[in-house]
Amino acid sequence: YAEMLREDLPPNSPLMPGVLEILAGAKRARDLTKQILAFGRQVRPEIKPIRIQSLLKEVIKLTRSILPATIDIRQEIDPDCGLVMADPTHIHQVIMNLITNAYHAMENGGLLTIRLNEAELTPDHPDSEQAAGPYVRLSVEDTGIGMDPATRNKIFDPYFSTKEKDKGTGLGLSVVHGIIKNYRGHITVHSVPDRGSVFEVWIPRAAAIPGGKREVNTAPLLRGTEHILLVDDEATIARMEKQMLERLGYEVTIRTDSIEALAAFQADPEKYDLVITDMTMPGMTGNRLAVEMMNRRPDLPVILCTGFSEQISSEKAASLGIGGFIMKPVVQSELAALIRNLLDKNG
Repeated sequence: YAEMLREDLPPNSPLMPGVLEILAGAKRARDLTKQILAFGRQVRPEIKPIRIQSLLKEVIKLTRSILPATIDIRQEIDPDCGLVMADPTHIHQVIMNLITNAYHAMENGGLLTIRLNEAELTPDHPDSEQAAGPYVRLSVEDTGIGMDPATRNKIFDPYFSTKEKDKGTGLGLSVVHGIIKNYRGHITVHSVPDRGSVFEVWIPRAAAIPGGKREVNTAPLLRGTEHILLVDDEATIARMEKQMLERLGYEVTIRTDSIEALAAFQADPEKYDLVITDMTMPGMTGNRLAVEMMNRRPDLPVILCTGFSEQISSEKAASLGIGGFIMKPVVQSELAALIRNLLDKNG
C-alpha cells in the first residue's frame, strides 16, 4: 500500500517523507525477519558492499525514540567512510546490540558517543592479532557503570550476563562477536568501573564499487492487460495484490480458498493467462495447486509466493515446472517484471 501511495503522491507532497519512512521501515522489518529465519535455518547471509553510516543513521533515529531523555547521543560519523562487505541485517544487529548494551549501562543517564571512521590496522597494534590493512572502525562509548577486568574477560561468552533475568539473555555480545569474526574483523573493549566502556568494532574495508554510486532504478513499471487468477487465503493480502495488479492494467480474479480456485480453473482452463498463488494455504498448498493446474494445462504460467516455507524454494519450484517464484512481502516492481517475463516467454 505504501508503494501505491508513493505512486499517487506528487514528488513535492508534504506526505511523501512519511510514506518513504513507512516503506523503509517495512523493508527493514522484512530484512530482520529474513535474518531471524536465516539464523534458525543456518542460511547463507546476503553479502554485498554496504555503507555502515547509512545503517547508523537509521538505527540512531530508531533508538532515539526509545532511549530515556537522560541519555544524550553524540555522533562523530565520517560521511565518506568506505564500504564493507557484509549482510546489512547483520550490521544492523551489531549496532542495535552495542547501543542497547550501552543504554543498560547508563540507566541513570549519561552520554552515548557513536563514532565511525576509516582506520589502518598496523602489525604492531596492541589490541589485535588481525591482519594489517584498511578497516572501517565503529565505536560505541558510554559513561555508565563500567566493568572490572574479570567481567570484561567474560562478556563475549554465550549466556554470560550481568543484567537481571528479565533484562537480558546474555546472547547479545556473543552474537556481535560471532558476526564480526565471520567478517574477518575483531572487536575490542576498554572499560573502567564507574567510568564507562568503549566497544570498538573493526571490519575490513572493501574496495569501492566500480563506477561510483549505484544508480537507482527509475524504469517505469511493466504493464499488461491479461487475465490473472490470484490465490491467497489471507483476504487482506489478496485484496492488496489485486489492487496492485489492476493498477498495472491486468484483469484479476481472486480466490481465498485453494480448492475453490482449482474448481474455478478446471471449469475453464483457458480463461486465465497466468496464476499467482500463495504457498502455505489450508486444504491445498500452492505447489500442489500449481501442479494440478499444470496437469490440466501444461503451458500455464504460474508464480508461487511464499514468506517462509521449509517445503519449497526457487529450485524446488522450478523442478515442478513452476515458472516464477517470489518471496513475500511482494515488491511491485519485482512482481511486474516477473509477470511480463513469464507471459512474454509463453506468448
